[in-house]
Amino acid sequence: QSIPFFIGFIALEFAVSWVQRRKLAGRINDGISSLSLGILSRLPDVLFRSIDLISYVYVWDNYRLFELPWHSPWTWYLTFLGVDFAYYWFHRISHEVNLLWAAHQVHHSSEDYNLFTALRQSLLQRYTSWIFNLPMALFIPPSVFAVHLQFNLLYQFWIHTEVITNLGPLEFILNTPSHHRVHHGKNPYCIDKNYGGTLIIWDRMFGTFEAEDAKVVYGLTHPVNSFEPIMLQLRPLAHIWNTFWATPGFCNKLSVLFKGPGWGPGKPRLGLPEEIPVITGKEVPYNPSVPAYMNSYAVVHFAVIVDLYIDLLATVNILSQATVLLRIGVMILSLTSFGLLMENRQDIKLFFIIFLRKAGILEFIRCSIFLCIYKLGYLRSKLSFLDYSYEVRHLFLITYAKDTRNLLLKTNKTK
Repeated sequence: QSIPFFIGFIALEFAVSWVQRRKLAGRINDGISSLSLGILSRLPDVLFRSIDLISYVYVWDNYRLFELPWHSPWTWYLTFLGVDFAYYWFHRISHEVNLLWAAHQVHHSSEDYNLFTALRQSLLQRYTSWIFNLPMALFIPPSVFAVHLQFNLLYQFWIHTEVITNLGPLEFILNTPSHHRVHHGKNPYCIDKNYGGTLIIWDRMFGTFEAEDAKVVYGLTHPVNSFEPIMLQLRPLAHIWNTFWATPGFCNKLSVLFKGPGWGPGKPRLGLPEEIPVITGKEVPYNPSVPAYMNSYAVVHFAVIVDLYIDLLATVNILSQATVLLRIGVMILSLTSFGLLMENRQDIKLFFIIFLRKAGILEFIRCSIFLCIYKLGYLRSKLSFLDYSYEVRHLFLITYAKDTRNLLLKTNKTK
């Protein structure tokens, strides 16, 4: 139900950014990457119930000590503080424990800072965050907890923007865009600061607050340089795996997992501050040159996938399990292909010209699978006028790809 509001506020942010700076608030490649990660992170909800609520209700049903009255305002105030307090510690530990950081870093991997970034979420993070909420299940009703869990998440959407500068006295209490910009910065003064969700008071209390000062440069201190959502999710885990086996000593191996991402043998738990890369202000975001027609292609096809995603959420209860799994598979394949197209690496020729390299052949396969599944009736749009455009567009692409590929192969043989 929040998706239309997200879209509306993103459009508003772009309009305000253009008025303020004559500049759009983001880039197509980074925006598609962020939205792809957001969709990917929510796909488990289609298949499974929320682990947050399952675990919470289980503890409430079996181990609660007493029950605070649902109708009392004080129960709601206490839950508001409890959820935000739990989020602060979960968020902080996600930065200070390497294994948890491997999941959370997805949210920090964008080198832009806009409302798209708010939707850039980890697929794996939810499987650790639920633990921090369980103490509340000893006395706070699940329905009250569920409301505040959603509120805490939704609140954090609007603070991912540069168009709001300072909110005056509210900066002392609330987590604001200014505070959260610091949290997303890779400047040395920004590292491991401002963990709050709704309130900034926890950071002030526990010594992790930092006010916005020098211009913030966004992203990871060691950028992943990819727009492909699966790569962004799994590469940090692969790095931990390799580091774990390359590090001598059992205790050191455990430290690789449970100390900070900057830790190494002989270093303090969170690493050495002087090893954080210096920010010069001349950093250039990862932004491969992509032709305008490829950007247009990616945007149109991504819009189709968003439409399918929204339709899946609305109809999941009446679809067969096989259909749901098939649609999820198409979405994951599509998002992966779009990410590779947006990278346009030197070893990947423009997919409209040569369909023999990684991105091109994957997109060719994706379109073929999409068309076959669509013709079998497993993919349907809520927008009936798209029925013909799906088929015409994909038939045109596949026919054009085959003709172009055959022509190029023939030309190469002649040469």
